[in-house]
Amino acid sequence: MNEHPFGLPPAAVAKIRAVFACYPQVERAVLYGSRAKGNYKNGSDIDLTLNGDDLNLNLLLKMLGELDDLLLPWMIDLSIYRQIDNESLREHIERVGITFYEKKCE
Repeated sequence: MNEHPFGLPPAAVAKIRAVFACYPQVERAVLYGSRAKGNYKNGSDIDLTLNGDDLNLNLLLKMLGELDDLLLPWMIDLSIYRQIDNESLREHIERVGITFYEKKCE
């Protein structure tokens, strides 16, 4: 395993968080899946779901484009939590999810 949190270098984590910080609609990003559980492999994707009342598909697509422009070597799976219909996935996120980003109070 890796000594970095979530198996990601701090610079990569900072770049991803910086994208979320550009969108005031993102109140919180939760990491789930293998990186949250600690059983990831080097090439494991980064599963993130977003919380925020004003999030929509257009914003999600813009963020995905910006995340893709970072040219990170991992696939980022991004979703809006309230739009997840799969109950077992929601339960998994509630069980193992770790706060990856949280909007600072203004």
